[in-house]
Amino acid sequence: NSGEAGLRILVTGGSGLLGKAIEHVVTKQGGARDGEEWIFLSSKDANLTDLAQTRAIFEKHRPTHVIHLAAKVGGLYLHMKENLQFWRDNIRINDNVLHTAHEMNINRVVSCLSSCIFPDKTTYPIDETMIHNGPPHESNYGYSYAKRMIDVQNRGYRSQYGRKYTAVIPTNVFGPYDNFNKENGHVLSALINKTHTAKVEGSPLQVWGSGKPLRQFIYSLDIARLIIWVLREYEEVSPIILSVGEDDEISIKEAVEKIAETLEFKGEIVYDTTKSDGQIKKTASNAKLRSLLPDFEFTPFPQALKETCDWFLNNYDIARR
Repeated sequence: NSGEAGLRILVTGGSGLLGKAIEHVVTKQGGARDGEEWIFLSSKDANLTDLAQTRAIFEKHRPTHVIHLAAKVGGLYLHMKENLQFWRDNIRINDNVLHTAHEMNINRVVSCLSSCIFPDKTTYPIDETMIHNGPPHESNYGYSYAKRMIDVQNRGYRSQYGRKYTAVIPTNVFGPYDNFNKENGHVLSALINKTHTAKVEGSPLQVWGSGKPLRQFIYSLDIARLIIWVLREYEEVSPIILSVGEDDEISIKEAVEKIAETLEFKGEIVYDTTKSDGQIKKTASNAKLRSLLPDFEFTPFPQALKETCDWFLNNYDIARR
């Protein structure tokens, strides 16, 4: 029913990495269809840990569809310090958004999970059937368990009320508007900021950890296009992994070297192995996505990285860092 008159799509977390990417695709790349109104919320519009504020913002905009991206997020080391707070805040946000959507008779919600929700001890590649097969990595168990519960709630709303609530699981997303904070940002964006600073100061680039962990990095604009496709076309309650292929997995060390090359950093790179690596790998299968969307073209990593570095340098004063 997408493209009909009066479609209002509310995007929570609209000022974050993925929200901004969806806004870019919708407004600058022709991603919106006739008759669609897209509303992008930020934390300034409502505190979604508060039920009254959540209901008020839904009443104000009266959406017909919701893309739920809002979350309390942080980098590895912040998660390790504040697991309980990540659990409590995210449980509140997710329950408030999903139940308010149900109360307002919104039949379609696509929520965003994370590849860190997968079991720590598992076989690879991981697929959508394995989400609940064991505890997540202990470093961010609070966030991971809260995100897993979205899948549980989606199934409940589907089985009890027939709602078409589902979720996507992106792997490691990066791109413009990310959090580039050196301590609390996503790994790639934090490294971009660190590398830029080292270049400007003429100092060595300090990388936390060994550089050995493997990750599937995916460009935020690619994820945005895929989330819009899920909203319109994907019918299952079971989540779908949104990722580049297993062959596109690279090590943090390879990513660091590519960032150094892109930013023309010629200095020394030092790996601080006293710092935690987090999960060594969390290889995900995109076979389900490929079976449904075989012709989707991902942006090549070097191009996506260059566009992200260019955005960071051109928007240095407003970037979250």
